[in-house]
Amino acid sequence: MTAPHVTTAATAADPTAAAPTTAATGKRRVPWRTDALALAAYVGLVLLVTWRVWPHPRGLYLGVQPPDQLFNEWMLANDAHTLTDPTNPFFTSLQNAPLGVNLVTNVGLQLLGFLTAPITLLLGATASYLLIMTMNLVATAYAWYWVLSRHVVRSPWAAALGGAFLGFCPAIISQSSGHPHITAQWLLPFILWQVVRLTTPGPVLRRGLVLGALITVQFFLGLEVLFLTALGCGMAALAYAVLRRREAVKAAPRALGSLAIAGVIVLAFAAYPMWMQFAGPQHRTGHPLAGEHALGLGAFFKFASQSLAGGPGSGKGFTPNATEETSFLGWPLLLLVAVLVVWLRRDLAVRVLAVAGAIAGLLSLGPEIGWHRGGSWFTGPYALIEHLPVMDSVVPARFALITTVTVGLLLALATDRIITDPPRLGALPPRPLYVLALAAALLPIAPTPLPVKARPHVPAFITAGTWKQYVAPGHTLVPVPIDNYVSLNWSARALTGFAVPQGYFLGPTSATDSTGRWGAIPQPTSVLLTDVAAGKRGTDVTDADRAQALADARYWKADALVLPVAHRAAAQLHTVMDALYGPGTAVGDVWVWDVRGR
Repeated sequence: MTAPHVTTAATAADPTAAAPTTAATGKRRVPWRTDALALAAYVGLVLLVTWRVWPHPRGLYLGVQPPDQLFNEWMLANDAHTLTDPTNPFFTSLQNAPLGVNLVTNVGLQLLGFLTAPITLLLGATASYLLIMTMNLVATAYAWYWVLSRHVVRSPWAAALGGAFLGFCPAIISQSSGHPHITAQWLLPFILWQVVRLTTPGPVLRRGLVLGALITVQFFLGLEVLFLTALGCGMAALAYAVLRRREAVKAAPRALGSLAIAGVIVLAFAAYPMWMQFAGPQHRTGHPLAGEHALGLGAFFKFASQSLAGGPGSGKGFTPNATEETSFLGWPLLLLVAVLVVWLRRDLAVRVLAVAGAIAGLLSLGPEIGWHRGGSWFTGPYALIEHLPVMDSVVPARFALITTVTVGLLLALATDRIITDPPRLGALPPRPLYVLALAAALLPIAPTPLPVKARPHVPAFITAGTWKQYVAPGHTLVPVPIDNYVSLNWSARALTGFAVPQGYFLGPTSATDSTGRWGAIPQPTSVLLTDVAAGKRGTDVTDADRAQALADARYWKADALVLPVAHRAAAQLHTVMDALYGPGTAVGDVWVWDVRGR
């Protein structure tokens, strides 16, 4: 049986406008030149977005959220370290020493990290991170193009437009500032296509096996995207059941059978990491800032910071930060989408997409809906689910990622209809009018180059590997003062060869309270050194401070504490460290206090 195609009004069009279809697979044949042209266009777009970082990749951060890039580089370095020195890939004691970090609740990037491990080991975690962020955009856009052109629309140009939007829309560009697990959506179109096929006759077992394999890979690629995909499919299924109740009931046994098979496959491979997430060491419940990461309704009408019509500060008052501009579609595109939905309202796929997109958009506004973020015109539907298990960990703004997908698919379907079966508008030429409307809607949200920021200097003591003479493998090196970002930066450059205290992660509030919180509670010596560096206290220390400093060093399982000579408060910190631990040793561009055996 040939694979079914999504049915739109365009199916009644002139068949000569459609690409050829192979009888054996039901897939449309697309000329390789068209595929190559689409790929080249996406490569060009990604180079436009990322070009600023390539002249000095090791010396620059890409995007507006350097801490998130540091976090991900550390995760990639840890994944490479896990392969060379096999340990549990879902938990680490190399950050937040000695308690460790649960990597399932902190986006451990296991699959991406393992795939890029050779690059990380050879060129460093920064190279792997930049490669991932670049390839995610190209691969996501091309994957959408591939599925759309082979299975959904008849015109490859409509598919290319859909791929370009879904790979480079404001939501994806904003998430490119530090969120590789969100931008890695290149399996999403294949998963969605397999879900759509569940509503049609076909082999239940084979479809279940294929879907299960895809979901399993996506689980390790990006669990949050998988969860949002499941929610989006649920919304679409609900709309389908309401609009086509008899067809839905008829298709339910086949669909549920394939889903059950897929579930067994996923459970077989993901049971342990799922246990780690919900019951493993250092697991957490909820997100400390989930409720605050909602959008204002006006965000849908605004232009994103990294778009032609936007600029720095465009999202102020509408989104928690520039990385969560997931709904910034702009009013011209919203107007165009509304017109297209009315025009194609008889198309089942269009109605299903419109309903799912609207529901997801409402959820992205959080428990209280207002024009601006934090405003309160009335209570939104998110208030009904925000305290449910798992839902309490979801960032509300990211529900708009579902809306973005529905908009991209609507654009592809409408463009395909215009190309293959244009409507009659009297004396008005429909295709030129549509091109003008499309340009007016999409040009303002076209992406602009991501900003860059200079990275801080890392001492040669770390980069040259001199630290290995003072810190045993897996033991702790303590930066002075203890700064979460410095800790991750040094450790990532050393490919997590040593553990660090504190860090940048989500963990439980305490051993008896699993409520999520940011980072670790600093030890007293960490607070003391931070205050000295900030000029909040002098250099005098007491016997109690000395005793606490030794106790904290033992708690961290530290071998050495390291102070960069170039630190702005190096003189004061050096005096305090000598008073706490005895005279330090000058080693190149740092001072080292060896506390092994103390």
